[in-house]
Order: sequence, then C-alpha cells, then structure tokens
Amino acid sequence: MAGFVSACVRHAQRTGRLAGRIGRPAGPPGRRLCGLASLAGRPRPAPAPASAPPTGAGAARAYTGVARDRVRGHRLRDGERKCAPDPLTAVTPGISAEEYYFRRSLLSSKLPIGSVAICVGAEIKFRKGSAAFYGFNQDPDFFYLTGLNEPTAVFALERHSETEYTTHAYLRPKNHREEIWEGPRLGLEIVDEMFNFDTVKDIKFAAHEVAEMAKRATTVYFDMPKPRSEFASVFLSEPPATEARLVAAIRDARKGRSVRALRPVVDEMRTIKSAFELEVMREVGAISGAVFNKAYATEFDHEADLDAFLDYHFRTGGCENSAYIPVVGGGENGLFIHYTVNNNPLRDGDLVLVDAGGQLGGYCADISRTWPVNGRFSGPQRDLYQAVLNVQKECLKLCTVDSGLSLNDIHRRSESLLAVELRNIGFDASRKQIAAVLYPHAVGHYLGLDVHDSPSVSKERPLRHGQVVTIEPGVYVPYDDAFPRHFQGIGIRIEDDVFVDEASPIVLSSSALKEVDEIEELCRERV
Repeated sequence: MAGFVSACVRHAQRTGRLAGRIGRPAGPPGRRLCGLASLAGRPRPAPAPASAPPTGAGAARAYTGVARDRVRGHRLRDGERKCAPDPLTAVTPGISAEEYYFRRSLLSSKLPIGSVAICVGAEIKFRKGSAAFYGFNQDPDFFYLTGLNEPTAVFALERHSETEYTTHAYLRPKNHREEIWEGPRLGLEIVDEMFNFDTVKDIKFAAHEVAEMAKRATTVYFDMPKPRSEFASVFLSEPPATEARLVAAIRDARKGRSVRALRPVVDEMRTIKSAFELEVMREVGAISGAVFNKAYATEFDHEADLDAFLDYHFRTGGCENSAYIPVVGGGENGLFIHYTVNNNPLRDGDLVLVDAGGQLGGYCADISRTWPVNGRFSGPQRDLYQAVLNVQKECLKLCTVDSGLSLNDIHRRSESLLAVELRNIGFDASRKQIAAVLYPHAVGHYLGLDVHDSPSVSKERPLRHGQVVTIEPGVYVPYDDAFPRHFQGIGIRIEDDVFVDEASPIVLSSSALKEVDEIEELCRERV
C-alpha cells in the first residue's frame, strides 16, 4: 500500500493534480463528479443489475461495465488479458475503481428502498498485554466493496429510490506524526479522487453520521458481533473500538428495531467471480503452483524449512504473502488435517503433506500436494496416492454447471469413488469408516477473498457459472489394525482450485504437478 500511495503522489506532482479521477464520472470543473457532495445533494443513479461484468475465461475482453458517461474506468484493448495493468488505474491488483463502483451499485440493487448497508473495516490487532501487533488483514466484505486496505474505516450505502443511492467512506486522515511510525496513508483527498465514493470523511464522524442514517432507514443491514462468552469476556481482548462505537450507535438509533445481517447479501455477490477476479485468481494459482514444483526439486530436512521456503517463494514469485498458515506435515503429522505446528524433522521414507497458497490482491490460492521426502514413492505410498488422485480427477470433471451438482453432491460422489479405489488396493472399510475415520472432511469449499469464501452460501445449491471452488479429497490412515498395516500412518491430500464453467471446469492451480511420475522426475533434479 505504501508503494501505491507513493506512486499516486508522484503522479500528482508530475501532473499538478491527483491521479486522474479514476473510476469517476466526467463533469465540468468545479462540480462534484461523484454524485452527492452532501446528503442535500443529488444522489447518483443506480445502474441496472444487467450491467454486471460477464464471468468466465475470456470474458474480460467483452466487459463494458457501467455506463461510460458516468464512469471512466480502465477499458480493455483487443487482445489485452489483464483488466488493469496500469497501477494508477488498478486500485488493487487486477481490479479497477470501476469494478468496485459496480459492486456497490449491485449491492444497492439488492437492498430494499429506504435501507442502509453499513460495513466496518478491520483494525490493527495487538498481542495481549503487548505493544507488538499482528499483520493487518482487512475485513473481506469491506475490501470487496471498497478496495480500501487501510485499518479503521467504515463504509455505508443508502438506497433512496429505484434509481438512486449514495455511498459514504470514513477513514483516518493524513497525520504526519503517526505516519512517521506507521508509513504513509492514502488520506481523504486521494480516496476521494480515486475510489468513487459520494462522500469521504474523517473516521471521527462515522458513529454520529451512521447513527443518523440508521434512524431514517426503514431497514439496516449490518453484521452485529456475536455475543461473547464468559470465557471470551475475561481472557480475550476487547472488540475493536470503531466497531464497538458503531454497534452502540446503531443500537441506540434503532431503539429495538431489528437489524439484518449484511454478510449473506455480500456472500451472494462474492461467490460469483467477474472476469477480472478470475484473472487475478488464475495468476495467484499459477504462481502458487509453480512454487510447489520448486519445492519438489528441493531437499528439506525440517518442516520449518519447507514452511519458510513456501512463504519466501510465494512473495518473491509475485504474491503479497501467504494466504494462510500452511500445513506442512511430515510422516504421521500428515494425519492431522489442519496441522500447522510445522516444527518437526522430515524423515527419509515418509511423505510430506503440504496445504498452502499465496495471496494476490486479497484473493487466495489453496493447493494441497503430497510427495515423498526422499523423492521416491514406496509401493504402498504410490498405491494410496494414486487412489486419491483418481478420485480427485473424477471430481474435478464434475465442477460444471451442466453437471447440475452441488459441492455436497460432489462430496457424496467422492466418498463412493474412494470406497471403490480403497477396495481395489486391499482395504475392507465400510462407508461409515471412510466418512468418520479415513476421509472425515468435505471434498471442497468456495474460494475467493477468503480461503473458505462466502460461508453463508449453501453447499447444497447447484454450482453456478463464475464460482471458484476447491476439490480436495484425502485419506488419513491411522495406526489401527482395522486397516492394512502397510498403509498405516500415511496421510494424503490432493487439492486444486477450480473455476466453474458451463461444460468444462478450468483448473486454476494446474501448474502444480501431481502425477506420480511428474513429481518423481522433479525430485530427481534436486541438488
């Protein structure tokens, strides 16, 4: 973000103005170009939902977005693959101000007239009893709607009529003394110029003004925090201050009237990816997959070494950071589905199960691969690995609209397929044993700005064009004589990220090799 701020400032210095009013409507000098200058002004018209950018591979070229007489966003040239290669038109990697504008317009169309939607950004989190802080992670709904990746911010949208709505952003202004410590902030002026909100104000006004919006609204959409348990109240830190003030203000303004959750509305939007989101996810998948291939060709003595290798190469390969704490489980540690201790030796003759991915522009890759520490699969390891791989490849084929299947349908299919594969290599396991012991997790989940994206969207709903899902069957054989002894202690998971198209799924993580012969060939390149 600091580099982005610096680029904007340099551009302003060169041109004598701020960066191009990206994503702004055109208009005469001296006039507010972005709709409302205040609540007394004229609200902006809401575009019809039909103006949504198309989804799917190759759709980016066809995207015309919202009306061009109102928004000057990045336009694709013939043959151009990326949606916004110029850093001064892409306010986040691959996503232009125009697309964020469209998302807010689409949100408006989903709200009843007279309602207000309120979304709070994340804040810096400190270790308990310490001045040390954790890395900042923006609230994904807030980021999806605004593109702002700064802490302590609030977004609100009021829908006035069938055709008009207003957007408000509240954030921290520039502060030289604080920026000496924290680094540069965007500040109100640059956000006002570049991000296409109707009003941009100091965060100190948020609680009062949001309360006024809540008073006059017929319906308020806001994600109230869940009640804290007695344990949490005693041992965990207090809720973020900005959120706490807003919660108090909204409750006081509503005086007992209900508040609806915003998250399910935004989840429905986030689960369908635009062509531009697809390109970002394709890139982060390709980068992350290439890092797995580098890992195959490198010898590691310790889980921690492999953990550090992955994070380093995600970052140097073009990602911003790792999408989550990886699973690096050597030997029997691979039996633990979310093992993240990652501090044990890797032993000759064992497999290592890795679940990891990079993050780019907020979008996550989520890839799992399993390979031999010494570079050669033993007979039992190869047989069990091939069984899981066969199941995974069959399930990938089902990730289409034409299949009519949901994620839960594919999971049930994966259990049936795995039962056959295990029987073929000597297991005598019941379906109950498979579901409860050998394969106790779901075959996949939605993927996007969160690793487990759009959690309120049911996995019983048939897959839709534009969704990205993971397919990750696994087998974890405990030390239990109910199962063949030569397979005991082996854990295997194979996971890919898949874009749901009409008839042919698009595997976004296909760069990560997974065939037995391919893996062993790369392992032979170790130096």
